Amino acid sequence: MGSDPITDLEAELADFWRRGRTRTRQRARAIDARLDPTCYPLLVLLSRHDAVPMSTLIHKLELEKSTVTRQIDAVVRLGLVERRPDPEDARARRVALTELGRQRLDEVVASAVAVWRERLSLWDPDDIRTLTRLLRRLDDSDQQARATDP
Repeated sequence: MGSDPITDLEAELADFWRRGRTRTRQRARAIDARLDPTCYPLLVLLSRHDAVPMSTLIHKLELEKSTVTRQIDAVVRLGLVERRPDPEDARARRVALTELGRQRLDEVVASAVAVWRERLSLWDPDDIRTLTRLLRRLDDSDQQARATDP
């Protein structure tokens, strides 16, 4: 590594994100061979909630409405997601994982967690907690910077 910690961090993050895209493709294929990997973050977000309004998905995924709509349409066709009536707005719909979608995602996530457990089995648990805290802090800094960017 070089002498500039910020340059080193940028290079390491670029490599980490590249490897993360590979993991995302593999996980998407494990859920369904026809699943576009760009839809995987949508499924993960839906797994954390019961049913999510479209506006929340657009905000959390930081994508255009048309892109999120196409992704939802794709995963609905695969039987992984469904649209439900919004109890607060009769004109709106919420999006939720189907039982099949939740089952398949849960299996893939359980497998991924098992791999991480194996890879990090020799790490001190406090180091893992520190890494998690620092990654959240980095993300918070990034979100704050984007919120103030024109």
